[in-house]
Amino acid sequence: MISNQETLNLSPYMAIYDIVVPKDNILRQINELVDFSFILEELKTKYCLDNGRNAIPPIRMFKYLLLKAIYDVSDIDLVERSKYDMSFKYFLDMAPEDPVIDSSSLTKFRRLRLQDVSLLDMLIGKTVEIALEKKIINSQAIIVDATHTKARYNQKTPKEFLQEKSKNARKAVYKIDESLKDKFPAKTTSNEVKDEITYCKEVISVIEKEPQIAQMPSVKEKLNVLKEVVEDFQEHLNYSPDADARKGHKTSESSFFGYKTHIALSDERIITAAVITTGEKSDGKYLQELIEKSTQAGMKVNTVIGDAAYSEKANIEYTKEEKIALVAKLNPILTQGPRKEEDKFEFNKDAGMFVCKAGHLATRKARTGKKGTSKSQSQTYYFDIEKCKVCPMREGCYKEGAKSKTYSVTIKSDTHAEQEAFQNTEAFKQLAANRYKIEAKNSELKNGHGYDTASTAGLFGMEIQGATTIFAVNLKRILKLLNENE
Repeated sequence: MISNQETLNLSPYMAIYDIVVPKDNILRQINELVDFSFILEELKTKYCLDNGRNAIPPIRMFKYLLLKAIYDVSDIDLVERSKYDMSFKYFLDMAPEDPVIDSSSLTKFRRLRLQDVSLLDMLIGKTVEIALEKKIINSQAIIVDATHTKARYNQKTPKEFLQEKSKNARKAVYKIDESLKDKFPAKTTSNEVKDEITYCKEVISVIEKEPQIAQMPSVKEKLNVLKEVVEDFQEHLNYSPDADARKGHKTSESSFFGYKTHIALSDERIITAAVITTGEKSDGKYLQELIEKSTQAGMKVNTVIGDAAYSEKANIEYTKEEKIALVAKLNPILTQGPRKEEDKFEFNKDAGMFVCKAGHLATRKARTGKKGTSKSQSQTYYFDIEKCKVCPMREGCYKEGAKSKTYSVTIKSDTHAEQEAFQNTEAFKQLAANRYKIEAKNSELKNGHGYDTASTAGLFGMEIQGATTIFAVNLKRILKLLNENE
């Protein structure tokens, strides 16, 4: 049952906040800027309204997640800091003497209360609404790009990942007291993940029986990570690695295993829309959705700025129909001329190669056709035939006995003449120069808020992380612009 959100806090210690949480504290500013009642309205159907024990207010639970996004800490460290950091307690609408939650409550809140909630669109929409009300967003241009996030469990097996985290915890202990080696249990020789989890629990127990060591910051950090990972495997992962994460390509030589966040950013550096996908998805395929989501959030869009990944034929036609200027350079290999089997192959602009539906990157490319007659020339991409032979998606793509697998695109066509003329104008060049803003925003998300690595497993967990992180980043930007205008 949801407890009464409007209950007046009558603690005699509330005046402490006026002393220790100054007016320029970011958490105080966020509390004053945002009416968080929209969270209650969205989540009240997830609670029983008239039966059972009072639940921790959903607004407070959401604020815990927001604090995690702002300060990039583990669930355990977040709750620990909430015990003594008065700015945290003030932000959480708690009295100074109130007890904090158990960190396991955050896992349950994500899993039970946030399912089937369009949290990403809701939170971005709220920040855009605030920015428009405060007259912060005045532009009608958005900048689009995608940033990658590595899976928390990478491509290691569950057993390997657990072994790595328990090893980190033991090493941190050895640096303080090497004699504790004898107290740790014998390493498991089984290949069963459940046995590795049991071993990790025993390691945790040994460390916690030495409170003077367990409380050392260097040990505590590694211990908390180990405890969180064990809980994830028990409650969420069902002893399997991150099944949703996929391999994506940053360049032709480098790749990552995880997710992509496709982002639209206003000229004022407010994120107006985002779509979170698995790592292998093509950037350009999400342009239309980003434009539509930005419009639904309240933005008026007359210009879109992006790199060559967004200049494919379908995007040029869509933006032309919507009377939107598309500031994205043409790639003559990709966007000019008709393509066959367009649904089976997508271009990865970072690697400069096509990717098949199964996620395999072409190994090389070559220009074919008669030289000097551009209309008959094609660019041919070659795939690893050995992978094709055993690919689960080979039906209708790989011909039995074939010695090679290729995909070709026509190089030249008149379809993009209008777009080509636009990209040669001075206006195009000036607008394109604004792309650096979204690259800086991607860097802020990763370096300032831990968005380079997923905090949990699965696409659902990634969406929650993306929603709270973008919400926090947008609020910080809004406060910065408001303070500059005072």
